[in-house]
Amino acid sequence: MALLEKKKEEEKKAPACLCCIKVLGSGCASCHALYDNTKEAVKKMGLSVEVEYVTDLQKIMEYGVISMPALVINEKAAAMGKVLKPADVEKLLYKYS
Repeated sequence: MALLEKKKEEEKKAPACLCCIKVLGSGCASCHALYDNTKEAVKKMGLSVEVEYVTDLQKIMEYGVISMPALVINEKAAAMGKVLKPADVEKLLYKYS
């Protein structure tokens, strides 16, 4: 029984599937802050996913983002217009995985 409980505990810790994490921004301080906080959250969670920083306006528009910075998880805009703390990024990574 203890082995089953341990496995369930491990499943809670790691998100199911995270293949793509991007921070969309113009290069401003807020955008860099979200990028840094996102990298910190990914590292804290022990994920081996690279966080991409996108500044190309054409690519940003493809996500339908209307304010920056924005966080894209698995090709879906998860947050926009604010700098999230690492703990908030972690919550979104679980939600969108």
